[in-house]
Amino acid sequence: MSAFRAALRISRRDAWRSKGRSALVMVLIGLPVLAITALLTGAATTSVNPQEKLPSLLGSADARLITAPSRAPVEQDYSGQSFGPSPGDGTGRQWTVAELGTLIKGRFLRWQNNAVEVRVTDVYDRTEVLEVDLRDPMTRGMRPLVAGRYAAAPGEAAVSRAMLDRGARIGGTIKVTRRDRPVLVVGVIENPNRPGLPELAGLPEGVLSHQNDGDSSGWLVQTPDPVDRAEIRRLNRVGLAVSSRHVTENATRSELARADTPSNLRELTSLGIMVVLAVMETVLLAGPAFAVGLRRRRRELAVLAAQGASGRQLGTIVLADGLVLGGAAALLGAALGIGAGALGEALLARSLDWTHGPVEVPWPPVLGVAALGVVSGLTAAIVPAIQAARQRPAQVLAGRASTDAHKRAGRPVLGFALVLLGLGATYVALRRGQVSVASSALLLVLGLVALMPWLVQASERLAGRLPLPVRLSVRDASRHRVRTASAAAAVMAATMVAVTVGIGVSSSYAKREAKRDAVAPTGTLAISGRGLDDQGWARLRAEVGRRLPAAALTPGQEAMDARGRGLALRPAWDHRSCRERCVPPGYLFMSLPIGDERLLTFLQRRHDPQAAAALAAGKAVAFNPEVVRDGMIELDARDQDAGATKPAKVFKVPAVVSSGAEPTQTGALIPASAVRAAGLDVAERAVYTTGIPADLDSLDRLGRDLRAVSGIAFLDTVEGPDDGLLNTLLVLLGAALVVVLGGTFAATGLAAADMRQDLDTLSAVGGPSRTRRLVVAAQAGYIALLGALVGLAGGAVSGLALSYPLTREFYGTLEGIVGAPGPVTISIPWLFLAGVVLGLPLLAALLAGLVTRTRPVLARRVA
Repeated sequence: MSAFRAALRISRRDAWRSKGRSALVMVLIGLPVLAITALLTGAATTSVNPQEKLPSLLGSADARLITAPSRAPVEQDYSGQSFGPSPGDGTGRQWTVAELGTLIKGRFLRWQNNAVEVRVTDVYDRTEVLEVDLRDPMTRGMRPLVAGRYAAAPGEAAVSRAMLDRGARIGGTIKVTRRDRPVLVVGVIENPNRPGLPELAGLPEGVLSHQNDGDSSGWLVQTPDPVDRAEIRRLNRVGLAVSSRHVTENATRSELARADTPSNLRELTSLGIMVVLAVMETVLLAGPAFAVGLRRRRRELAVLAAQGASGRQLGTIVLADGLVLGGAAALLGAALGIGAGALGEALLARSLDWTHGPVEVPWPPVLGVAALGVVSGLTAAIVPAIQAARQRPAQVLAGRASTDAHKRAGRPVLGFALVLLGLGATYVALRRGQVSVASSALLLVLGLVALMPWLVQASERLAGRLPLPVRLSVRDASRHRVRTASAAAAVMAATMVAVTVGIGVSSSYAKREAKRDAVAPTGTLAISGRGLDDQGWARLRAEVGRRLPAAALTPGQEAMDARGRGLALRPAWDHRSCRERCVPPGYLFMSLPIGDERLLTFLQRRHDPQAAAALAAGKAVAFNPEVVRDGMIELDARDQDAGATKPAKVFKVPAVVSSGAEPTQTGALIPASAVRAAGLDVAERAVYTTGIPADLDSLDRLGRDLRAVSGIAFLDTVEGPDDGLLNTLLVLLGAALVVVLGGTFAATGLAAADMRQDLDTLSAVGGPSRTRRLVVAAQAGYIALLGALVGLAGGAVSGLALSYPLTREFYGTLEGIVGAPGPVTISIPWLFLAGVVLGLPLLAALLAGLVTRTRPVLARRVA
């Protein structure tokens, strides 16, 4: 122990002397610890359990009764925050306080909540409403008062801070519901569990009408005795759900176990894979940094060996470096991660309307992550420790650089075995999902890491055919395989992850684009009022014209039954007639448009005389031949309600096939005369335009404004390909750039230090300064290119495998009978792969060459 303590003191003093290298190692180890700890802390704080919800739901009350329109028995969990009615009938009578007093003793306070349209400036927003007398002591803690006062009269309300962001002010007036009823803002409140929720709080029935519907109304109760489980069951039988403070705070282990969502094995596996990759990448990147430290301390260690220190003691000193730096980085990263997670969650909870609870640190996972940081530091120091134990003091004191033994080239047998195992596991994982593919890719990564020293040695055979600067670099890299292999493996792992995800994302994006089913061309905005009467549609149509004054509006129609209910027209589909593709394509779920020649011209973006003549003759115009059979389209007319299972009418319409404005257009345009001939009525209930607002906020605002006029206004947009794929690939490229440059420069800096005598000799015999620069640039390019090429090979295999679960479809009948798997879409992002595999190594070589010192430093050589 005394020797170990001495090693720790030496390591601590050396870390303080070499502040730059120590900071680099601590950043490499501490950043993953900080990031994972912040995520764990933020997730734990965001996850609010029933006990933490009690103040916002009950205040200081003993229980919360939740009523329902039917008095059928209910089933609930222990907290009463999740419940549902049992099968059975009940009366629809509203509960009264007198009636409740016969069931449970105590003082009652009415509450109810819902959502309404609120107009603060000139925009309607959907806003939550809580109605309860917050002045009552029973509500203490439900909505703490931030400023002003609570509502004291029906025309008053206190608002949340999110409402202030929308323009509400104390003393000002906001308008609620579509009748623009004025409500005076008298205070500012805060929801303890939803600080970003737009909400207003008033007295019961001050904004809302009396409601008796499910979990949106009830009573807070202050009882002389705690409400126990037996009393909850008794109240459940009469149709009341109950949240009891006593039961929630004293939940049994079995109740908590039933309430907790079981951990998803897929999520745990994914987390484990990410942790292993993070630790491995940290070790591979920190390894060269420890090797740099060993290079600078080699003479100090040689002096210790000359004075009697054993090789084991020298290795202990280097391992102590890993323990000191890894431990400090892990502790600092964990502490900063906890603070960053808590602070970030508090800020985002308000801006993104997340759930929010007390700051919670999941100590077992956090301590486990910190332990992984320490293990990463120790693991990264193992190879330099072995090198320190094996170094020759006489050679080091003479100023000669040591090299790795030529006969040792890693563990190629183990590497080949892991690679073969990974390939086999990848083949099996094709039909088992994304997590299985990721698990098999991890085996492949480990195998390639084990093979890297052998690949470095094998690449030396090519050196004789290369130019002088490259030849010198490759041979030096082969002589120092441990240093080179560590950096190249880090580049390989980063490249493999980037290539795998890049191919998977590109394939998924290509599949999504190929499946885009739309009757209208890209850039279309369709506004419809399904189920409106003529007056309601007239109001909505006028509002559309007011909001989009410069847009050319093309009318569309809707089929209606005899009672005036809107019907959706869809191509009829019979799964019994399918052979291979047994799931209907997307266009079979959309309602086909009904219109005249004006709508046809809009959908085709041109005038087609033949299609227009066919439409005028009562024929449908189909934009793809799949919906037409024997010159007819069979249509299924059913209620717009998504729950409607039986069609109101099935009929056939003669059809012709034409082309839309874009190849991706599907479906058909149905003439109104054909719908009337089938015994149905039609009426204008939609308009089409190309005037899509430029930004999402404007489109969302338009939708809120239209729904304020009519609650059943619908906006459908046909958007073109988005830039999601490009953004994802750029993020992957940026992440790969950081790892590639970091690992390459760490190894190149060590190589330049080890090659300094050779480079000085090269300059002394007349070699130009650019040769010295080219040697260092070639060293960086060789390390980055070797790792990128190996990563490309492994990433291509894993990326193609990942494309299977991301893009393959299993077809089945509507009854759920699964058929044969469908085709797989594979898309290779060639430009992205070229940037990762060729562009990043070239950039690393250029930067290394630019920062290289070309002035020789002559030193005494000892033979």
